[in-house]
Amino acid sequence: MKHWCIFFLMGLFLCVHAQALINPLKDSINSKWESTYKTDGSTDSVIIQKITVQGNKRTKPQIILRELAFHRGDPIAVKDISAELKLSKQQLMNTSLFVDVELLPIQINNTLEIQINVKERWYLFPLLYFKLVDRNFNQWWVEQHRSLDRVNYGIKFIQNNITGRNDNLDVWLITGYTKQITLRYDLPFADRKLKSGFNIGFIYAGQKELNYATGDNKQLFFRKDDAFVRTQTRFDFTYSYRPDVRQRHTFRISYNKEHIADTVLKINPNYFTNQGTDFKYIDFNYGFRYYHADNNAYPKDGFLFQGNIYKRGLDHETNLWMANARAVFAFPVAKKSFMHFEAMAQVKSPPSNGYIDQKMFGYSNFQMRGLEYNVVDGMAGIMLKSSIHREILHFDVKNPFKSKTHDLIPFRIYLKAYTDLGYANLPHASPSNTLNNTLLHTWGFGMDIVSIYDFVFKIEYSFNQLGKQGLYLQSRNDF
Repeated sequence: MKHWCIFFLMGLFLCVHAQALINPLKDSINSKWESTYKTDGSTDSVIIQKITVQGNKRTKPQIILRELAFHRGDPIAVKDISAELKLSKQQLMNTSLFVDVELLPIQINNTLEIQINVKERWYLFPLLYFKLVDRNFNQWWVEQHRSLDRVNYGIKFIQNNITGRNDNLDVWLITGYTKQITLRYDLPFADRKLKSGFNIGFIYAGQKELNYATGDNKQLFFRKDDAFVRTQTRFDFTYSYRPDVRQRHTFRISYNKEHIADTVLKINPNYFTNQGTDFKYIDFNYGFRYYHADNNAYPKDGFLFQGNIYKRGLDHETNLWMANARAVFAFPVAKKSFMHFEAMAQVKSPPSNGYIDQKMFGYSNFQMRGLEYNVVDGMAGIMLKSSIHREILHFDVKNPFKSKTHDLIPFRIYLKAYTDLGYANLPHASPSNTLNNTLLHTWGFGMDIVSIYDFVFKIEYSFNQLGKQGLYLQSRNDF
């Protein structure tokens, strides 16, 4: 217990004093720009006279200009030039359209010209698909004995930025553990004002193994080799509204049809809330996201927030309300060090006996470092994560394949120490699931490797309250 207490108090201290550490750095940057860009003395601001874009072979110029913190004709204070350019570069990189962005200001008297140079990503990915079906690498390697029967494989065809408007087409043909067909098209900017968009998708999936319950804080599975034990069909449509570069609202409606084998119902009659083998419903979801960070995939400075309100079903048998929120706050504490805090909360209503409604810790983003082998069910839960990171290596590797846009592949390596807290409430929890309705706490240290295309690979050595410890490998982004 003392490990996470000490670390958490250290995090709170740094959070309180972070502004004093950050301000001198910002002041030095602004001073640099003030000394470089001088006016004729009649004003402390300049007018942005011209903005040019180079390197965008596919991306439409308006998609790039939309992400900028300024526009042609805007006045901009000399002392704010650095901050505005930095923010614009961050927002352009966070579109996931480019591997590199450069903004070059050119002063002419009391005006400013901005030249934007971009290096576009590869947008076409006809890839062989290979993915573990277990919740994490350690569970597959240790508990499932590296079984290739628990692998999905196939063809994953992805065409990003099809029309140059950051629109994407996904076609997945997957076999192996799960048979799956996925078709999805996403157009985030469908109107002239570049604020509204839509996403439409179809998924069909069938699997021969099913997680039907939780026992001893772990998933319990049922399998049939000669038939599917669960099939799912889903159609969904999403309307998105992005009033500015930091906010996004989404409204989704979908139709879902699920079926499980009779045997599953015999071993767990409460798998579905209607206690049947078929579960059909319409669901609705409103989501809100706020981005204000240097890098959404691996934020070192900034704030990210995501919230959802979900409604399932139009009758009492399928009815469920759910609300959840997730926030990430990161800030530098030294030249190469930063703190990272994350908070998540979720609540569901009304209380449900259906197993599919009770999953919480160990699924999706509700992951505590050090509990990779465990799951914790709940109808309400909260999680707090804190860590301190230090960059130890920063280098570029020359691409062995000739490329004008990907000549160098960057690598950044960070050491870190962390601690997590969590709590999941589940009325009438099974006595064998000892992690329900109790304070969860883990801690550890590790290393993160960050590279091109939002690649983040994590090597972590964690401890938990069960007295267990171990090395864990992760490959996922923070947001």
